[in-house]
Amino acid sequence: MKDLQGAVRLAIAYVGLSAGLLPAVARLGRADGHTIAQAAGADIGYVVRWCDAAYAFELLDERPEGFVLTDLGQAFLPEAPGTLMPFAVQEVLTAHIAERAAGLMKTGERPGESVLAERATILPWFGPMLEAQFGPVFEKTIMPAVPVYERAAGRGGFVIDLGCGNGWYLMRLARAYPRLRCLGIDGFDENIRQGQARAKAAGVDDRVRFAKGDIYGFESPEPADIIALNRALHHVWDEKETVFRILHDHLKPGGAAVIWEPHWPAERTALREPGRRMVAFQNLTEHVQGNHFLRPTEIASAFRTAGLVPEVYDFLDGREAVVVGTRP
Repeated sequence: MKDLQGAVRLAIAYVGLSAGLLPAVARLGRADGHTIAQAAGADIGYVVRWCDAAYAFELLDERPEGFVLTDLGQAFLPEAPGTLMPFAVQEVLTAHIAERAAGLMKTGERPGESVLAERATILPWFGPMLEAQFGPVFEKTIMPAVPVYERAAGRGGFVIDLGCGNGWYLMRLARAYPRLRCLGIDGFDENIRQGQARAKAAGVDDRVRFAKGDIYGFESPEPADIIALNRALHHVWDEKETVFRILHDHLKPGGAAVIWEPHWPAERTALREPGRRMVAFQNLTEHVQGNHFLRPTEIASAFRTAGLVPEVYDFLDGREAVVVGTRP
């Protein structure tokens, strides 16, 4: 029952985020259900019932002048330090994929990445969810520890991010290294829209661009100093010989492919560790999409086969791996 109530709390927070109700209460300070509905452009009948649920699960408190956000409710706002937003989004995404996996068990069908776009409210939050989860790790831990970024920046290099999502990776690189030029490629229109809007708002759209496409059909305007695939290689692993040939051929001499992947453990017993439990379920969701998680040794071997020199970096107690393949 405690686990169920935790999941329900996350679902209520997700509704509040997706419908703009939590941000509306944050802007208003305190308000009744009718005022919240008006501020969020939402139906009053749904909003007053959401307010009751959010109050019951301690996301809202009630004052004489109306509802206010609790500290917990504040923590789900996307701009909150260490925001809890990713947990709310992941809970709803998990329920969606679990239902799809249950229905596909008998047929063996694997619909692919289109399942991420089957629920209209989820896809706009997918990029922000990943950014909140992994952006700080990249900026504070990975970027300083992997020298390829500094080398590329020193020569005013060109970076391509394949499967760029909402552009969070490139935006952080562009902020840290003002001489870098960047191109993000993604297959979802929503992600391209978010990336372009963010680059323009930050005033870096002259050197951070986004385009729709995929790894098989993109045409680089020049050989790249870095080609990044962030938690994306497993989506194209079935075609790894083609993928690694494309990476090799689009890199300049001395350039590198930088692959960031969850580190699938060598022993099943490691999946019982609290920090690794989610990756076991995520591997089931990846099967729905036609994928599976990888071990760094597999990626390093594919680099060698393609004529690239691999280096493996482990992060977060071995739960995440960055594998760099440099073209001689």
